[in-house]
Amino acid sequence: MTPQNIFKTISERLQTAATVKTVYGDPVVAEGKTIIPVARVRFGFGAGFGEGDTGGEGVSGNAEADKGGGGGGGVEVRPVGFIEITPGETRYVSIEGRRTAARLAFLGLLAAFLLLMRRSKRVEPKAK
Repeated sequence: MTPQNIFKTISERLQTAATVKTVYGDPVVAEGKTIIPVARVRFGFGAGFGEGDTGGEGVSGNAEADKGGGGGGGVEVRPVGFIEITPGETRYVSIEGRRTAARLAFLGLLAAFLLLMRRSKRVEPKAK
């Protein structure tokens, strides 16, 4: 596969994946409200190609074997909130703050646990 074909394939896949539907999910209607999930979508990819002489001591290798290339990529889809539509109002509700609070609470509990473990190891047995 040539570098041009690889980049064409990658761009075609990005065009089908990078749509509004990827960021804003399907609406859900319940109890007089319409909820539309919102996500953050990130794409990343890279590729490299090269040619070289695979032969040793002045002997040239096979022309096809002298070429190489590779690539990779990834996609991250992360929920960030939702849009709530009611007869009276439309609002965006972020879930980022709740996630941060939960992470901080977990880190606080972990730090407290580690401090308690450290203190319990320092306690020396009493002499008889």
